[in-house]
Amino acid sequence: QLQLVESGGGLVQPGGSLTLSCAISGATLSEYAIGWFRQAPGKEREVVSCISKIYGITKYADSVKGRFTISTDNAKALVLLQVNSLQPEDTANYYCAATTKPLRNLCVLQNSWYDLWGQGTQVTVSS
Repeated sequence: QLQLVESGGGLVQPGGSLTLSCAISGATLSEYAIGWFRQAPGKEREVVSCISKIYGITKYADSVKGRFTISTDNAKALVLLQVNSLQPEDTANYYCAATTKPLRNLCVLQNSWYDLWGQGTQVTVSS
């Protein structure tokens, strides 16, 4: 059973950067596409990015395109999300997720596609 554990969140000033990590266990990065999401208090969960290692595909939500970069560290079984030029509106709990559906290698920017979630890591952008 795939398990996902996020880390790397914290408090950062506007304009700052963080690298979020999603540690994968119970499966390999070639078996699943991984998505990153965020949810701010009082708001719906928002898809941010996804990556399919086996198809070599990455996708980004328009709101983060050019500022966020998703990648994998295959040796450490990590999916990384580099978040740059952070603004207060980026404050949220950030989650990684995968799907148990048959086409689990597809990189899909859709909330309802994913059904296996990590516990999240909090990112707070404030001066």
